[in-house]
Amino acid sequence: MVTRLVGVAAPGSGTGRSNGTSTLKPFDRWFRYAAGFSSGTAAALFEVVELGDGALVVDPFTGSGVTGTAARRRQLGFFGIETHPLIARLAALKVGHRPEGSLLDAAAAVVAQASKAFQRPRGDPFAGEHQLVRDCFSEPVLLKLVTLRESLAASGAWAEHCTWALLATLRDVASVKVGWPYQLPSSPRRPPHLDPIARFTARCAAMADDLAASGSEGPAGTVVSGDARQSGSWAGLAPGSGAACVSSPPYLNNFDYADATRLELYFLKLADSWASMCATVRSGMVVATCQQTSVARDAQAREYLQRYPSVSERLERLIRELAAERHGRERGKEYDRVVGPYFHGIGEVLEQMRPRLAKGASVLFVVGDSAPYGVYIDTPDLIACLAGCVGYSTMADTTIRKRGLRWCSNPRRHHQPLSERLLHLQVV
Repeated sequence: MVTRLVGVAAPGSGTGRSNGTSTLKPFDRWFRYAAGFSSGTAAALFEVVELGDGALVVDPFTGSGVTGTAARRRQLGFFGIETHPLIARLAALKVGHRPEGSLLDAAAAVVAQASKAFQRPRGDPFAGEHQLVRDCFSEPVLLKLVTLRESLAASGAWAEHCTWALLATLRDVASVKVGWPYQLPSSPRRPPHLDPIARFTARCAAMADDLAASGSEGPAGTVVSGDARQSGSWAGLAPGSGAACVSSPPYLNNFDYADATRLELYFLKLADSWASMCATVRSGMVVATCQQTSVARDAQAREYLQRYPSVSERLERLIRELAAERHGRERGKEYDRVVGPYFHGIGEVLEQMRPRLAKGASVLFVVGDSAPYGVYIDTPDLIACLAGCVGYSTMADTTIRKRGLRWCSNPRRHHQPLSERLLHLQVV
């Protein structure tokens, strides 16, 4: 493997790349997961490492499978791990084996089955639906959505594709504000699409087009629904077999990756309450938000980090600053208790991943810094220092774009300049 450093240009520089998961590009448009990163950025990262056909790319924070899709397009193997069980299904769908037959025929079978169900008398069609789901749609729209969900089995081997076409339809037809990351059932809006059946069919057609256009792409990849901090999630990857890692870790920015998908989780009945969502989804995630914190978790993390004094000393100073800021505010958020567990989690992922990568393998992380309460946390540099303790060397730390500009007019917002960066590490 030959590595070469190149600039990853910021959006607006003429590259055509944008931030965030695209709603228009093939595979990205299957479902917009707010935590995903740009497929344009992912493509640029593969310019940083030159890999031969069939080389295996690793992603411990797989998300919706942006890296996996990019790897497959380049005839590369892929092994990913994703803690969000529903989003892991989406990534696995994109990089996995594809069924025989026609997705369009399968979608038509679902619609036909649903149409028959419309004609049958029924009691309360919304019995068992979570109140959030009831509040997000008009009754006629919700009836169509529920009937489509109950008819998904008619799609046979294409059931998972049709499930995601339906999940992606939810926010398209909601009559309240359901933008990322919050669902606001008390804020009405006119939905961009009025007919769930037509929108579901259109989404299936778009997926079919993407699959047809990618017929010559590389081998199917593997996505593990699990926690990259745990050795069991890596069991399917032989030691030294990873040629490179291309990933975007969670940002230390108080974004609740579980809560962002509450609507979809409740609609599929994968969770029926806030508590069950926390237990089944959030519990396995690297701590990145105040909602995940506890005194015990903070203490455990800080004890772990003491094995790396160069990192621990920097973090302890930041934790003290954040604690002082919190205590000076009425109902201040516990940002000080997020920092230790966040870097504890990142450290464990780096430790677990290192023996699975070949010596000299590149690790490319796209990650942003942050400044809770105006206290600047240089997340990429701290990750680089932590990686150096674990067995990686830092090759480059390159700014991709500026961040946080949309909040600059908020008088309560800090004025620390923020950026998203490409951290290039290498296995020693």
